[in-house]
Amino acid sequence: MSTAVSSLAQSAAAPATRRGRFRYHRLLFHVTATLVAALFLAPLVWVVLASFRTPAESTQPPIPPWPMEGFSISSYERLENFGQSVLHYSGNSLFVAVGTSALTIVVAILAGYGFSRYRFPLKGFAFVLILSTMMVPFQSILTPLFLLLAKMGLQNTLIGLVLIYSTLQLPFSVFMMRNAFDAVPKEIEEAARMDGVKGVRMLVQVMGPLVLPGVVTVGLFAFLNAWNEFLAALVLLTDQSKFTLPVLMTAVRYGRYGSVDWGAVQAGVTLMMIPCMILFLILQRSYIRGLTAGAVK
Repeated sequence: MSTAVSSLAQSAAAPATRRGRFRYHRLLFHVTATLVAALFLAPLVWVVLASFRTPAESTQPPIPPWPMEGFSISSYERLENFGQSVLHYSGNSLFVAVGTSALTIVVAILAGYGFSRYRFPLKGFAFVLILSTMMVPFQSILTPLFLLLAKMGLQNTLIGLVLIYSTLQLPFSVFMMRNAFDAVPKEIEEAARMDGVKGVRMLVQVMGPLVLPGVVTVGLFAFLNAWNEFLAALVLLTDQSKFTLPVLMTAVRYGRYGSVDWGAVQAGVTLMMIPCMILFLILQRSYIRGLTAGAVK
């Protein structure tokens, strides 16, 4: 009898013990996640607060901006008065980023669909060759790219910069879109063909909505990389009116007697962060789904 009672007591206490462990692990998870989030957000908050420091403080090294003596937008005014205004250079960056995203999406969709659904000679070799270009450092081919654009008359143009950025994004983008198309059952296409859908309509109306997360991922990657890229824009653009925001940061960085104008730099970085954060927050669900497309297969 005593053995039965003890076993019943142990079985009753087991769920309570499991619930206690679950609550402990959940609390530990939330505390850890909060600390990690604070660790990543701290530099962003630092940059934003430093951009609103007073002129006397903005020329100092970037030490933690607390306590602040006062609130000032002089850093943004200096950034606005440099060259042709920050809106002009933001327009250049937006043109390059949007153009890179659009061109990369179109080419990646066509190439990914072809590698996923069609058979042709040396298909595997061609796909591996495309992926192998990801192992080539961009800096090692910068000089040939500069000479090639000069021969084509596209050096010192935003269109040439779009072509360069799209070329650099295509290997990863083609890989992503092929995986996205592979995750779609072929029976869906067969059913659409029986209904008379074929060609471009098949790709746009039937396959397009199904691979939309992959398209969002490719476009977001291309946009962020083109928006933040610095080296190619610095080398290929010589006309100040065509500078993108990252190049503008180097031009506006130095103040009087070669001192670093930290206020203007932090103001520019703050403005550069805004589109990236907005896009990621809006598209984060599709972005995560696109990264995991085909992983379970």
